[in-house]
Amino acid sequence: MRSDVGVYWQLVKAGFRRQSHYRLAMLAGLFTNLVFGFVRAAVLMTAVRVNSGFGGYDRGTIGAYIWLSQGLLGAIAFWTLPDIVERIRTGDVAIDFLRPIDIQFGHLAEYLGRAAFSLLPRGIPSVLVGVLTFGLAFPDTPGPYVLGAFSLLLAMTLSFLSMFAVSLAGFWLIETRGLRALHMILGTFLAGLFAPVHLFPSWLRDLAYATPFPSMLQWPIDVLSGRTAGRDAVEIVVVQCFWLVVLVGAGQLLLRAGRRKLEVQGG
Repeated sequence: MRSDVGVYWQLVKAGFRRQSHYRLAMLAGLFTNLVFGFVRAAVLMTAVRVNSGFGGYDRGTIGAYIWLSQGLLGAIAFWTLPDIVERIRTGDVAIDFLRPIDIQFGHLAEYLGRAAFSLLPRGIPSVLVGVLTFGLAFPDTPGPYVLGAFSLLLAMTLSFLSMFAVSLAGFWLIETRGLRALHMILGTFLAGLFAPVHLFPSWLRDLAYATPFPSMLQWPIDVLSGRTAGRDAVEIVVVQCFWLVVLVGAGQLLLRAGRRKLEVQGG
């Protein structure tokens, strides 16, 4: 068991090093984050100013939402193309099934390393720019940051597992690009990227709550910013853990079904 953990930790470090090679891309991503952050800030700050009951947000809390969501974009897997997509297409996934580590957890470990690095050149600077330009509202006690860090780890994990499960449709479909695009569009919307989930109409908010997507962006932002605290914040993490079990289970079932399909086709 200890050796297995060591292997996955090496994969995390490999993912971190892999992402560190794309420094120019990280700077381009930071620039994009800042541009869209200022655009979103201009729109949502105006909405808060003209509507005092804007979903319970004020200038400081809506600013925290905007810049935390911008900062987390690089670490959330909505736009990530998992390596499993190409390996299924070429058939190299058959080799992966022979390796002594779990395919799902192996890809997840490597992704978490990449996501962790992206927080350094993209996430932290984006939030700092927001602090310097808008004066964001953040908690003044350590508790929300500790729980928020755990919630963020769960969010990164859930976002990857969700995209990974969608990508496994490649065992049965010739092309999964359309399915992945649909997942990205619906996921980013229901996760609260374009507007906080709290502003949705009640029927749409209930629909979002029935999916894992708010756990990938809205909930960690609420915990980190202190908008949700105490018992309610703990309940958010519990919901994230529930979706973690669901998505891990879905991925494992799809992998087993995909392996049987490979065996039927190729022996």
